[in-house]
Amino acid sequence: MVEKSKLDEDKEGKAVDPLHYRGMIGTLLYFTASRLDLQFAICMCAKYQARPIEKHLHAVKRIFRYLRGTVNRGLWYPKDSSIALTAFADADHAGCQDTRRSTSGSMQLLGYRLVSWSSKMQKSVAISSTKAKYIALSDCCAQVFWMRSQLIDYALDSTRFQCIVIKKSAIALCCNNVQHSRSKHIDMRYHFIKEHVENEVIELYFVNTEYQLADIFTKALGRERIKFLINKLGMRSFTPETLKQLADEVEE
Repeated sequence: MVEKSKLDEDKEGKAVDPLHYRGMIGTLLYFTASRLDLQFAICMCAKYQARPIEKHLHAVKRIFRYLRGTVNRGLWYPKDSSIALTAFADADHAGCQDTRRSTSGSMQLLGYRLVSWSSKMQKSVAISSTKAKYIALSDCCAQVFWMRSQLIDYALDSTRFQCIVIKKSAIALCCNNVQHSRSKHIDMRYHFIKEHVENEVIELYFVNTEYQLADIFTKALGRERIKFLINKLGMRSFTPETLKQLADEVEE
């Protein structure tokens, strides 16, 4: 999708066949299981299945064209013995043009290998970017706690994990009450993170926007930015030449 592109409902737009549109979305949703670079764009287009219009259809067709040009792309998992859990969480505050709800993006890594990711609209309108990112952080941590419980069941040591966020105020909210006067509106159900920070189960870190890997799940990005992120997340083009190069790297 075009960098910073925003789709909206546009009730005056020319309607298209909803059955055809839903069929295309259904096909694309299968790819989100392995194509993280499609996750945000597909989820954005999926919101308009009730009454799709021409510009929604054009956006979906653009995804198919992108997919055709990157058909050999996939995740590469070289041998790695590390089981350390690391997560990235981010949110695009008030990004939805129709409801002004925010989009949460998160991803979880086992060692340095991406194993889980998510892009979803938040259920309520966040009145501040701190709240939006705090909600994204809580959803991300909930997923990691489930993964952590699975590792414990497998008798693998994973007592703590790192979570990386982009908003310093969200970290401050988890670690102390300095932000209390400006954060009373945040639902208490999200404050379970505080307890785990105090018990040293979660370690929170700030990262600059450039290295926020979850950025790809919250907004439309430019070509160079997407290329940078998917390379960092372990996606490779599996052409014969690339596969040989990757195999040589593993042997080294």
